[in-house]
Amino acid sequence: NAYPSMMPLLNWTNDLVQRLQFVSLWIECGTPKVFWISGFYFPQAFLTGSKQNFARKHAFPIDTIDFNFVPLREEVDGIK
Repeated sequence: NAYPSMMPLLNWTNDLVQRLQFVSLWIECGTPKVFWISGFYFPQAFLTGSKQNFARKHAFPIDTIDFNFVPLREEVDGIK
């Protein structure tokens, strides 16, 4: 099964290739500094897992942790 999409087949295939490249780079180069959230099949699971990892590492109750997003104008390559 594949993720649901209304894209034409060519666009869907190109999107799939980009998703595979993202995951491959993650495997080869380690955890990225920036995540392509919409590139995940189920982004909620990734975000929940991130909160769980943080809660365990810092011994916080998970229900007290939340995200705070700040949009950046920088390109991905410019983020340190």
